Amino acid sequence: MEKAIQVQGVRKAFRDTTVVDGLDFEVQRGEVFALLGPNGAGKTTTINILTTLTAADSGSATVAGWDVVTHSTEVQRRISLTGQAAAVDDALTATENVVMFARLAGLGRTAAKRRAADLISQFDLTDAASRMVRTFSGGMRRRLDLALSFVVTPEVLFLDEPTTGLDTRSRRALWDIIRMLANAGTTVFLTTQYLEEADQLADRIAVLHDGKVAALGTPAELKARVGGDTVELHDSRGELHREIPTDGTVADLRRALDLLDEDGEDGVVSLRRPTLDDVFLAVTAPADNTRPVKEIA
Repeated sequence: MEKAIQVQGVRKAFRDTTVVDGLDFEVQRGEVFALLGPNGAGKTTTINILTTLTAADSGSATVAGWDVVTHSTEVQRRISLTGQAAAVDDALTATENVVMFARLAGLGRTAAKRRAADLISQFDLTDAASRMVRTFSGGMRRRLDLALSFVVTPEVLFLDEPTTGLDTRSRRALWDIIRMLANAGTTVFLTTQYLEEADQLADRIAVLHDGKVAALGTPAELKARVGGDTVELHDSRGELHREIPTDGTVADLRRALDLLDEDGEDGVVSLRRPTLDDVFLAVTAPADNTRPVKEIA
């Protein structure tokens, strides 16, 4: 399968602090790829390198088949980036912002107005289309900023924490748009604070720890590495009293319940499956933690 992004041995330091330290990963065309990690792990630095905003100290990276250093202009023509801060013009209306971006992207006057109307509607800004952006709430500004990224469909779309500040409805609407773009062949590279978001959207996930890729795989693969399903018994106060590993089949669930029954256990039973929270905590655990990183790396 053709590669949309290739990263080999990328390293970047700011003064005495190494932010990314030998990154290696690939992203396939049409894939939704999520980069996770704690604050300061190097997620935004990685995006800045891939979008030609920052030069790596060493290593190499290509985006849409072009080297980000030697062919930065070619890369810029094929990508779109939405950063953590909204890049909208406060002195213009929502519609004027989108029309301006569309015109800069090469659309004619009529096509730009039509595209603006579509995006304003898609991002639930119709009632505010004629308002100056300086009157917008933070969530509205974020939705408008995201709309600008979709004026022209790029080969590779970079989204740096795209749903921060959005309400649940707006967040899920954006998920639908991201899925639609990926299904149409656009590669989506995103960072996010929301593990549920990565679980819902990403074909594959990379978790950064200490500037390196500590875990890489599909959401299901990553969750499987930190353990299987568990039958949990909670007492009347809601505290965990007992855990029994299970493979999740009906027969094995019946076995676990029979064990609890034979032992005369009493309480509330639930089935717990590993989550990306478990993966994240295992990967980013301190060196002296009882769940070392090597379990999932």
